Amino acid sequence: MSDIENTKGSILSFGELLLRMCPDGEGQWLTENKLPFFMGGAELNVANALALWEQPIKYFTALPDNALSEQIISYLENKNIDTSAIHKSGSRVGLYYLTRGKDVKNNAIVYDRAGSAFADLKPGMVDWDTILEGVSWFHFSAICPALSQQAADVCEEVLQAASKKHITISVDLNYRPKLWQYGKKPTEIMPNLVQYADIIMGNVWAEETMLGIPVTPDIHESGQQSIYLKEGLYSSEKIMDAYPRCRAVANTFRFDAGKGVEYYTSLFAGNRFYHSPTYTTETVVDKVGSGDCFMAGLIYGFYNKHDPQQLLDFATAAAFEKLFIEGDATTKTVDEIYNAMKQ
Repeated sequence: MSDIENTKGSILSFGELLLRMCPDGEGQWLTENKLPFFMGGAELNVANALALWEQPIKYFTALPDNALSEQIISYLENKNIDTSAIHKSGSRVGLYYLTRGKDVKNNAIVYDRAGSAFADLKPGMVDWDTILEGVSWFHFSAICPALSQQAADVCEEVLQAASKKHITISVDLNYRPKLWQYGKKPTEIMPNLVQYADIIMGNVWAEETMLGIPVTPDIHESGQQSIYLKEGLYSSEKIMDAYPRCRAVANTFRFDAGKGVEYYTSLFAGNRFYHSPTYTTETVVDKVGSGDCFMAGLIYGFYNKHDPQQLLDFATAAAFEKLFIEGDATTKTVDEIYNAMKQ
């Protein structure tokens, strides 16, 4: 798309690296002395996908300067993620626990992120001009400013620096209610950060919670795709009106029906509204990271100047395929995703 300029440099994904611990619902992990884990964090999941898809991806996070971090950094470098932007400070890596059991709906999530290296970043600590050298795309999510006012201030600092350099900025409005605990509502924080974004991704309910864009009451009673898509268009237009810098708005619609999932997406770009095919499945392996995979697909498409329908279809297929992959990040290559789209 001609609107998205300056895409010759690297893509920088900004956010906290987390270790996801996965205790089972019955507590067998205590008996067996085994606690499965995955390396994650929404923005790292995006970076993982883009590295796998052979894009020039850099990753910014903060990690303590110790042997554990060295192992983590080496692991990321082996995935072709440029780790030169990682800031060494603080004393611990953030964790979260996601209990897996028979009843997927009651997945218990517990965050253990207070006092992590990333959570302890303060404005003025990082030389953003150096970090952003050679970068043409900057990606962040609403998870970082959910941590604390200090984290939101760091977000604003880097967004201002990226904006001055005319770097394309994307945001994922992922809402984590358990994180917004510092006395501010998302609507008091996010509009100030979203004003810098060229590409905004979320869903209509997150856009209501974070940006105050109202969703039609009782919309769930219909269950009709046409009504949800109409809501997606309405929400997208409202966002474009409110944020003059915004060039495209993408929305995901994922409905969990029993054990199965129905999934489709929309994109408003260049004054046109696009929607994806609808995907359904009765079986899901791991829901974590599906939205991050969709976000990575959007960045991949815009960065490579694919046409809007093509990039939306690719991003949607990538996100749907992620539902069948254990762990936080996709393992599907570009070719494998295109092949899945043909089936």
